[in-house]
Amino acid sequence: MAVTAAGVALWSWNVDTDLLTMDVRGYELWGMPWSDRVTFEELSSHIHPADRDRVRAAFAATRAILGAYETDFRIMIGEEVRWIAARGKGDDADIVARTMFGIFLDVTGRKQAEEGNELLAGEMSHRVKNLLAIASGLTTITSRSATSIENMAHELTGRLTALGRAHDLVRPLAVSQGAAALLGDLLSILLAPYDDLGAFKGRIRVAVERTGVGEGAATGIALIIHELATNSMKYGALSVPTGTLDVSSVTESDDIILTWLERGGPAVETPEFPAGFGSLLVKRSVTGQLGGSIDYDWSEGGLIVTLRIKRARLAL
Repeated sequence: MAVTAAGVALWSWNVDTDLLTMDVRGYELWGMPWSDRVTFEELSSHIHPADRDRVRAAFAATRAILGAYETDFRIMIGEEVRWIAARGKGDDADIVARTMFGIFLDVTGRKQAEEGNELLAGEMSHRVKNLLAIASGLTTITSRSATSIENMAHELTGRLTALGRAHDLVRPLAVSQGAAALLGDLLSILLAPYDDLGAFKGRIRVAVERTGVGEGAATGIALIIHELATNSMKYGALSVPTGTLDVSSVTESDDIILTWLERGGPAVETPEFPAGFGSLLVKRSVTGQLGGSIDYDWSEGGLIVTLRIKRARLAL
């Protein structure tokens, strides 16, 4: 009863005749019909081709192993792949009737969890390296455009914080949505701190289509939204407690068009001075990472920014 409850399959192997004897659980585990006996060679034909030679060598080596051993390998049951752990005790010196004994255990769940952890660790390493590279570049360029140490610290902290908020949202989604965050969630999280600074909640409204945003695109969008929001806090609608901001989207062919609409702020004028680093960063992010374009309309009612993004770039 204990063996059955643990899902353990029992086996014995005659090292001279190469015959294996297994219990019912063993044949079920290997997806084979019941038989009084089976040869090790016949059983080996069910082992995954990539593991077959290694397992044969491992079993042969068990005769010289002192003490307990464990070998993990994959078997094929049609198209299904299972992970099996073979455990026993080696050393011909203690062999009984030329027969070795051991167990088979289905460890598929554990192996899948280990593979998932390895993939996650690799993905996290990749993301951290990307963020460090971006942070390094931002630090270098911000230092060139800053007018003081305090100014540099303020601008750099804001940009890195925006990247952090975007990074928190990047996660696997359904296949139809892409492997990342939802666009609406990303924009709402990035703009939430500015909404809290107004006279009332809800002065920032986000109404965009439900679509996924990949890691690379999320980074670009985070930088763009941060720069637009920062400028709005300085000169635009978000600089006054009652100013409002609407971010919406429409689809046009293979593009998604985001509209940034500010209302209720101070009167705006088309800037005459050359574009600063923030504006250059926005333009570079739009054209480089998102394969699109950005247009500014300093209308009488407030700034209108039209951001055109290639849909295919959003999932990257």
